[in-house]
Amino acid sequence: MKYPIAIEPGDAIHAWSVVVPDLPGCFSAADNSIDEAIENAREAIEAWIETTLDDGGAIPAPSSVSAHRENPEFAGWIWAVVEVDPAILDDKAERVNITLPRRVLRRLDERAHAAGQSRSGFIAHLAIGKTP
Repeated sequence: MKYPIAIEPGDAIHAWSVVVPDLPGCFSAADNSIDEAIENAREAIEAWIETTLDDGGAIPAPSSVSAHRENPEFAGWIWAVVEVDPAILDDKAERVNITLPRRVLRRLDERAHAAGQSRSGFIAHLAIGKTP
């Protein structure tokens, strides 16, 4: 997936500002260069998508740069395209095999049960940083 980004040039005093018009509220910045601004935008896009998916939201499809260029809000801004791996949208469950000491597994199961979750659900919540 390729998302267009609008970059407001920075200078010695101001950071490079980045907005992702297709993803409401998705923005970033960089202090040093346009290259850093683009890389930070990629990280912001991936975080925005992960958060939206975790909250059960829909991910808007990317549009073209030309769809946004005429917006006067971005007059004088530089346009670039950030490619993100579409695999971050994949929520298909996959069976895995892990090995844990029995005492750790017992604690894991106790905590999962106390949270009213399955072992897998509890681990997933821990991995995405949500308190079960």
